[in-house]
Amino acid sequence: MKINYKIEGTPNSPVLIFSNSLGSEMMMWDELVPYLLPYFRVLRYDTAGHGGSGGFIFGSDSTIEHLGNDVIQLMDELSIDSAYFCGLSMGGLIGQFLGINYPNRFKKIVLSNTGAKIGNDERWNSRIETISKNGMQAIVDDTMERWFTDEFRNQNSEKVAATKAMFLRSNVEGYSNCCCAIRDADFREQLQNLSVKTLVITGDEDPVTNVEQAEFLVSKIPNARLKVLHARHLAANELPKEYAAVLIDFFVGDQTFEKGMHVRRSVLGDAHVDKANSKINDFNADFQSFITNYAWGEIWTRPGLSKPTKSLITMSILIALNRPTEFKMHVKAAFNNGVTVDEIKEVIMQSALYCGLPAANDAFHLAQEVFKENDINF
Repeated sequence: MKINYKIEGTPNSPVLIFSNSLGSEMMMWDELVPYLLPYFRVLRYDTAGHGGSGGFIFGSDSTIEHLGNDVIQLMDELSIDSAYFCGLSMGGLIGQFLGINYPNRFKKIVLSNTGAKIGNDERWNSRIETISKNGMQAIVDDTMERWFTDEFRNQNSEKVAATKAMFLRSNVEGYSNCCCAIRDADFREQLQNLSVKTLVITGDEDPVTNVEQAEFLVSKIPNARLKVLHARHLAANELPKEYAAVLIDFFVGDQTFEKGMHVRRSVLGDAHVDKANSKINDFNADFQSFITNYAWGEIWTRPGLSKPTKSLITMSILIALNRPTEFKMHVKAAFNNGVTVDEIKEVIMQSALYCGLPAANDAFHLAQEVFKENDINF
């Protein structure tokens, strides 16, 4: 079965994988992505039985193990050796399976609005019977109440309507198969084997996987901590900006310097940053700290412009200011941000109009030096 996925972000950034909840598609993460792209390549996918991924065989293959192995297969297809992972509800069960069985493939894991054991056989069998007879419409209103607080539903009618439409698109057979997978999943006796550093997130009003269940996860996973948000079951949708900030603090660090260093390395490369850090002394230490905090931690982390766009702007400014060393550095960095040779050429051509022909001429020579040094065809 082919998994439907979307990957965004710059090639030198670490990968963050999102795994959706039961009855959701990859679009559930849409509002978070802009906040995360300064730091990560974001990989979203539709779980089997959802969205564009279709269903899977009912019976023995309807397991969280099956769904977890889909993630590993997708990582292998995309040549992703290791990644960060965030799964919500059913995605959190998938995250538990991955952390227990594939710890070397994941740097850190977020288990959101989930439990080691969710519900019981009666609950899931009843839900399967209901939708099999009456379709998704029979449970959609109750689902929206479980997913969002009363306040959110009252103040965000358009978002709730879009989420409701997404839920109603669910394939009944695919949804039912995933219900079976959740029904039969029980990681309560295996959590001590989850060695990956883990953050457990839940909502203080989540009626599906409550704070007590989240606390159980934290108590059993060796290296885990808890974050409680004011939300119900779909905390990521209800509080996208706050949720994204929690992820960044956990995956990257909660200090501006840590965030800046993360982005600086993704743009300039480890070799460049390590070389710069090796030259830090009493005289230049404050300046290096200033660069990491201010330039990389506060400006390059802003979500308003993409990193490729920032690269193009930076190169054009450096042409205008006649800063050859910095220009060459940012030409090389531009490739880490996914900029092409043709785009660099167009930036220099545009700069020729407004910065002057001599500046553009120098820029062409400098860019070609970088291309040759890095074996880039042009």
